Amino acid sequence: MDITKRKITKIAREVGKFTVRTLREDGIGTAEFDVLHAIRKNPGITQAGVCRIVGIDKGAVARQTANLEAKGYLIRKENPGDGRSQLLFATEKAEGLKHSKAYVEALFYEWLLQPLPEAEKQEFARLLDRLYRRCKAESRADFPEMNQRMKGCRPDEA
Repeated sequence: MDITKRKITKIAREVGKFTVRTLREDGIGTAEFDVLHAIRKNPGITQAGVCRIVGIDKGAVARQTANLEAKGYLIRKENPGDGRSQLLFATEKAEGLKHSKAYVEALFYEWLLQPLPEAEKQEFARLLDRLYRRCKAESRADFPEMNQRMKGCRPDEA
């Protein structure tokens, strides 16, 4: 039983709604931001690499990278190791956008935590960090424990 009632997800969704509304003012959508984030974190990545990281198909990545390039958020360079692909890099304009997204999210979370006493804020932050580190370790290992748990849950394996 999920004692959290997925409230972490629900809070993140509300923050996301506000962030999307704010990013839209800069002319960028959430899917484009996800692609741009992957490129920022992996300078010189190919579109195929973006597909693997973001988990969307080639056509969607091609459309989003073309839009981001037209808006000045990324540039392409020839791939010296493979003439069929290009390497993608975020521009300074993209770096500024990243900071604005982080700022909007931080502002929202500061507002959300405002009514808590300082001691509760610190304890919440400590526990959240502990959960985040566990989550990140599972992700870096390619989700072995979660994949094992999912095996018994899939209807096609019953």
